[in-house]
Amino acid sequence: MNQQPDFIALAIVGVLLLGVLIAVLRKYFARKNGTAAPVEAAPTQTAEAAQAPQASGSAGKMKLHDVSPKTAAMAMAIVADSLNKPISELRFISIREVTEDEV
Repeated sequence: MNQQPDFIALAIVGVLLLGVLIAVLRKYFARKNGTAAPVEAAPTQTAEAAQAPQASGSAGKMKLHDVSPKTAAMAMAIVADSLNKPISELRFISIREVTEDEV
């Protein structure tokens, strides 16, 4: 029988432990320095949401014409995916439903 330890397994365990240690230290120092972002509640569909500051990368207001916000978000995601661009690089001015008669 081979009495020597398996160095590859020990190296893998060591790398994993080092990664966990680095993650814990980064979290500790971020919390100590106050750079951790506070968790905020999701915006609601009220007047407060209309007054909320714009998200970084937003291009201003967008008008929804008889379309739910969920449907508009899905349409934006589909357009961004088909163009292979991130949504933050696109600008949507308004979204409305198009019927078969209008196509």
